[in-house]
Amino acid sequence: MNTNYTDITIIGAGLSGIGAACHLKRKNPEQTYRILETRNNLGGTWDLFKYPGVRSDSDMYTFGYSFKTWDAAKSFADAPSILKYLNDAAEEYQVKKHIIYNKKALTYHYNTHLHLWTITTLDTITNKEVIYQSKFIFNCSGYYSYDYGYTPNYAGLENFKGAFIHPQKWPKELDLKDKTVVVIGSGATAVTIVPEIANTVKHVTMLQRSPTYIGALPNKDSTANLIKYLLPKKIAHKIIRFKNVILDMIFFNACRKWPNAMKKFIIKNAQKALGDFPATPHFTPNYNPWEQRFCLAPDGDLFKVIKEGKASVETETIKNFTEKGILLQSGKELFADIIVSATGLRILPFGGVKMFIDNKPIDISKTFVYKGSMLSALPNLFIFVGYTNASWTLKSDLTSEYISRVLHFMNKRQLKEVCPLMLDSSLKATPLLNLNSGYIYRANNILPSQGDKAPWRVYQNYILDYKMLRIDKVNDKYLKFT
Repeated sequence: MNTNYTDITIIGAGLSGIGAACHLKRKNPEQTYRILETRNNLGGTWDLFKYPGVRSDSDMYTFGYSFKTWDAAKSFADAPSILKYLNDAAEEYQVKKHIIYNKKALTYHYNTHLHLWTITTLDTITNKEVIYQSKFIFNCSGYYSYDYGYTPNYAGLENFKGAFIHPQKWPKELDLKDKTVVVIGSGATAVTIVPEIANTVKHVTMLQRSPTYIGALPNKDSTANLIKYLLPKKIAHKIIRFKNVILDMIFFNACRKWPNAMKKFIIKNAQKALGDFPATPHFTPNYNPWEQRFCLAPDGDLFKVIKEGKASVETETIKNFTEKGILLQSGKELFADIIVSATGLRILPFGGVKMFIDNKPIDISKTFVYKGSMLSALPNLFIFVGYTNASWTLKSDLTSEYISRVLHFMNKRQLKEVCPLMLDSSLKATPLLNLNSGYIYRANNILPSQGDKAPWRVYQNYILDYKMLRIDKVNDKYLKFT
């Protein structure tokens, strides 16, 4: 007997991987599975990132799992709280005993005669290869490199005498007290770090090439807390989750339908929260709302520290680094003891794994995404990709529910293989992710594509996806079962 065989191999013990395993325990307990995790702990992103204030920028009623209630009062949780939630879920559904740590997936080889995946991994402790086999792979490895983030080629960086940091590799013993800090960037990471360190450092400046839309939301949802007070826990969780999904969709669609009005509304609220500090040009982007990811400031924390003078914003481009800081194109110099380059992630689809079918290499960038859950011409392989305009987990939960339906369908008919096939030659390839962000542009040539119509289109819409993944029939004409 092959002791390294299970029905399913889940790659990654982060939010999606733990969730997928919990769903198997709930819906498909007859399936055997294992989770292979590169690192030495579960949690993925939430265990990796250690920068100050690291938190979810989606509310936890939608960022949490559909099957496990979020019981804390805060809507936007910090990393330790999210890790505790993940560990509790893993304990409750007996997932931990299925995790094998320190195993980095290198290659997936599929044998069409045996209907079998062979996964070659590198043991990161012994540096030896270890082989695993399964009928199915659930790829839950996320979308970015865990090794290092994206850092631009800054002119003169070698001249800077202070500390230079990327948030993905935040030093454990970094002393911020009474330091002058510049945080380069305007995305979720910068928006999180600046208010978190503002009360410790001498002063912090957020240096951005271009502004981002930032909105303030209360960190305690009074409506949610009332619902939790009045109703049983599980019913309350479902109602709050549905409420937040609908509100997020209304806001997103309003931004797309009435961009000018929504732009004025967002900037007006930012100016109100900033007091005398000007919203223009620092909080007035040159694109429409939700063309790039929208940032949240829980309880308006970023606006508050700027209003109090503990933080400031510079909207400028960098000319070069100097010994003492950064010289801007305008000629102004920002002095700093510490510079944080919160400039984004490096996209790495499927953890950089190489895929083969009958020893023939597969170019992932030439594939199409089917129902946001599989790839064209790749059998028995499921992918987990979250939303760009809503909580990641909303989509990964739907993917798990869909996979459960597919597995039941196959078991009932004693089928061994499922594979999406491209039957429509007129399908137009479009970029997989629908945002204009820099990290997405940098990855366009390495990501799979989506099509211009269902089931090859990724809608970024929970209601449409719910219908497609949980209601529409499993055996459509694009799926070949063997």
